[in-house]
Amino acid sequence: MCGNNMSAPLPAIVPAARKATAAVIFLHGLGDTGHSWAEAFAGIRLPHVKYICPHAPTMPVTLNMRLNMPSWFDIYGLSPDADEDEAGIKAASENLEALIKQEVKNGIPSNRIILGGFSQGGAVALYTALTSQQQLAGVVALSCWLPLRKAFPQASAGGANKDMHLLQCHGDSDPLVPLVYGSQTTEKMKTLVTPSNVTFKLYRGLLHSACPEEMVDIKRFIEKRLPPVGDE
Repeated sequence: MCGNNMSAPLPAIVPAARKATAAVIFLHGLGDTGHSWAEAFAGIRLPHVKYICPHAPTMPVTLNMRLNMPSWFDIYGLSPDADEDEAGIKAASENLEALIKQEVKNGIPSNRIILGGFSQGGAVALYTALTSQQQLAGVVALSCWLPLRKAFPQASAGGANKDMHLLQCHGDSDPLVPLVYGSQTTEKMKTLVTPSNVTFKLYRGLLHSACPEEMVDIKRFIEKRLPPVGDE
């Protein structure tokens, strides 16, 4: 999966302990790989859920002096008015959409799939959920923002996921993606999906990272949105 023409390794996967009837597809942040999040999900895994953590391709990132690093798309700046890599964001979203379709082909209905991501990965997850024609079970968006937000007119509650459930988490001490970005994203999302389905969780003292309390909240969200089916 990639945000440009470069290939990337196969995703890190935490398989279901029994037959998978649901899936979580989670995208890491800038400079990371899927392995760290696969390890995190292994600690909160549910037996009927498959966790898929793709690796971003390596590309030069403008924000980091054009150094090559794992990235879903280029980042030009962190200010709210910074230019955005529209082509890269859309390419990454299309590849995430392809992963969703692959899981549907494997027998997991799209409404049994949760998208998620941290930071840049969360941005791709949010954008994909709002543009996908696949009905999803929900989105977990950590320490992130909604990219290309001007492409979504105010109060345009349409699309396959207008009723989707969103868990958005953010640390109040995040120096890279400030809390105000998370708060503004939550308010924007409430104009695009059913407001009562949007949950915002704030973590005191948390920097640009995750914490055990947050992982517990993520597990509870997944348990609620992806319950066992049949005699599981």
